[in-house]
Amino acid sequence: MQVAFLSEFYQTVRDKCFDKCVTKPSSSLSSSEQQCLARCCDRYAEATQIVTKAVLDMSGLE
Repeated sequence: MQVAFLSEFYQTVRDKCFDKCVTKPSSSLSSSEQQCLARCCDRYAEATQIVTKAVLDMSGLE
């Protein structure tokens, strides 16, 4: 189940962050695109941690 979750998470982040940050795809990423992608991935990871903690708190598993 963890592998499936991580795969889904990676695909979602990849798709959403790429669409948001890379406006003109080319053979390499500009520094601003790289920074945008890094920030976007960090936000998704942080949001996932917050949601996971909230769900665990609500279910009494933590």
